[in-house]
Amino acid sequence: MAILLMSLSVILSGEKETEHILVTFPNGQQLEGEVANTPEKLLFGLAFRETLPTGSALLMIFDESGLHRVWTKEYRIPVDMIWVDESKHIVHVMEGLTPCEKDPCPRYGPPSANARYILQTRAGFVKDAGVAVGMELKFTLVM
Repeated sequence: MAILLMSLSVILSGEKETEHILVTFPNGQQLEGEVANTPEKLLFGLAFRETLPTGSALLMIFDESGLHRVWTKEYRIPVDMIWVDESKHIVHVMEGLTPCEKDPCPRYGPPSANARYILQTRAGFVKDAGVAVGMELKFTLVM
């Protein structure tokens, strides 16, 4: 528990400025993704957050493509997750994942398609935006 709290304090203290990437879907819909590219941010994801504003997301960026699996341990809100490959094509989508309240927590991920990115956003976004496997996304660094 102490390691968990120390890691969380590093994340929340804003050790360095958080980067954001604008993710654009083929229909023009956009999400502003907070970049998760450190081991701590990749481990915790959206854990401990009470809300996620409309139009925002967490963009997990992994060093390599793979069958990245994540959980919703300590999440406070339900989420949709979108796995994206290196060419920015959606390879897997899961909707309405609920917070995990007790161990063991399930791990979610693509059954066979490698991904480099995972986009986590509020539950309902996938349906509302018509997100589907195969769509190509555009990433733009927010300055």
